[in-house]
Amino acid sequence: MKLPLQSPPDSICLLRLSAVGDICHTLPVVRTIQKEWPDTKITWVIGTLEHTLVGDINDIEFIIFDKARGRKAYLDLRRAVRGRNFDVLLHMQMSLRASLASRLIPAKIRLGFARVFAKDLQWLFTNHKANYRDSQHVMDSFFNFIETLGITERVLSWDIPLPEAAREFAQRLLPGDQPTLIISPCSSMSYRNWTTEGYAEVADYAAENYGMRVVISGGKSEIEQSFADVISGTSHARTINLVGQTDLKQLLAVLRRATAVVAPDSGPAHMATTVNTPVIGLFATTNPDRARPYFSEKYEVNHYPRAIADKFDKTVAQLPWGTRVRDAGTMERIQVREVTDKLDALMADQNNAKRT
Repeated sequence: MKLPLQSPPDSICLLRLSAVGDICHTLPVVRTIQKEWPDTKITWVIGTLEHTLVGDINDIEFIIFDKARGRKAYLDLRRAVRGRNFDVLLHMQMSLRASLASRLIPAKIRLGFARVFAKDLQWLFTNHKANYRDSQHVMDSFFNFIETLGITERVLSWDIPLPEAAREFAQRLLPGDQPTLIISPCSSMSYRNWTTEGYAEVADYAAENYGMRVVISGGKSEIEQSFADVISGTSHARTINLVGQTDLKQLLAVLRRATAVVAPDSGPAHMATTVNTPVIGLFATTNPDRARPYFSEKYEVNHYPRAIADKFDKTVAQLPWGTRVRDAGTMERIQVREVTDKLDALMADQNNAKRT
């Protein structure tokens, strides 16, 4: 089969196991396929945690790849696809684990990232390469896959189902229409985290100037628990500590009811985008042009170019796309005033929108 395709394929298998943020980036691609090729059967090989967020979407077959099972996860996958032959495999994850899993999925077209862009030798596991454009946001690079197949439309829609129980949880937690600020302080990569003192001051500012409820969200890790305890203990505002107390559906429902989110580059920041909640993104170690919450460029705090210049004595354009600065203290470049200025702008925009 040659690309671009001249007619819709009967079946597509999409391989994107993790992480939560990248699953959020992938879903509009899937929604676009569903709109453009409604009769094409879609199978999605996905990680266990990520499945809890999107696994109840209609008209998609999900196959869970549970990496905690080690070698048995590959056996599970092989059994799940035995006797099948997909027209197209979209190999959308650059990791050796994902590439090994891809070899178990029979497909005529095995479409991966362009070789110039592919990491972890992913190009060895594919027979076609997606269109390549330099310096793209992650979501845009994912759309390159279906553009290569022949779909030029982009449906920037998520429509993640929210169970009634999750909606009720959020309603009980955040009743009424009081403005709410969600602080999601931690990323999976600790070098992306801002300071507890900074978050506490932002919480105070939001409560004092806008009467906002402040909610701290996060997972069950020790560092997330510690951040939440320090922020709550330092802030003068009354905070609601949800760290370790929500599943992904409950968190999504809470994000949906929020006025704004403050977060570094992290899964919750991108989850907020899926429910149209604006994000004040904090960037110094990673490039927001590649990884920002997709619709929140206006509200980002960006020290990445300066951090790159100081670390490498070069500009962003002179280094490989996606270069990171992992040095301790990099996020401390961000000043509280910069974050509160973005909150001011966001609240002004929302007030103006209510008047029009």
